[in-house]
This record gives sequence, C-alpha cells and structure tokens, in this order.
Amino acid sequence: MLSESSCEKQQCTEGPLTGIRILDLTRILAGPFCTMLLGDLGAEIIKIENPDGGDETRNWGPPFINGESAYFLSVNRNKKSIAIDIKTAQGRDLIKKKKASVIKDFVLSYPKMKFHSSLDTAQK
Repeated sequence: MLSESSCEKQQCTEGPLTGIRILDLTRILAGPFCTMLLGDLGAEIIKIENPDGGDETRNWGPPFINGESAYFLSVNRNKKSIAIDIKTAQGRDLIKKKKASVIKDFVLSYPKMKFHSSLDTAQK
C-alpha cells in the first residue's frame, strides 16, 4: 500500500532533482536522512519497507504525533512507502519494475543480503 507523500498534501515546487525516482531501501537514520534531503530537492522517493511491520523506527518513541513515531516522521518526509519482501525473487522483480534512476540501499547494514544495486543496474 502506498502512503501519501508530502507533495500530494500540499503544493510543491519543482526542484533540481524533479523527474528522478529513487528507491529507498535504507533504515534507521543516515540513509533515510539522505533520501529525505533528495526528496526536498524534488526527487520522487519510494521507501521500500519490510511487509512484516514496516520500518522498525515507525514504533520508536515516545514522542508520538497522532500515533506515529516522531523519530520516523523526522527523517521520512517527501516519501511514498510500499511494503515489499526483498528477500524473495518476486520482491526483487517488483523493485526492478519500479524503473528507478537510483537505488539507495543498505548493503553495509546487511552484507549477506543478496540484493545488489548500483547505478549500472538501475533502470531509466
């Protein structure tokens, strides 16, 4: 299920990265913060989350804002979210079909995850 992005809720202006789609497979802080900034610059960010509960930071708190983790909200603005199990072939195929300009992943966090991404494999 896709969640609404900030741009759908309010009038957004185009930025230097408008037209660029980034698949965000990051978690915790550094990666989500990076992709949030790219979204601030106009990129379309699609956050790929675990289907078994989503990003674990969704439940970190308090504080909570309207039932949502302030921590999660603070680094995930300007993003759409979708739950895909990237450990399965079907999940990896779904990611390939998203036709991203860039895939930002978490290879350092999960070195044994056999999901490789690079600018060379991203579809335009």
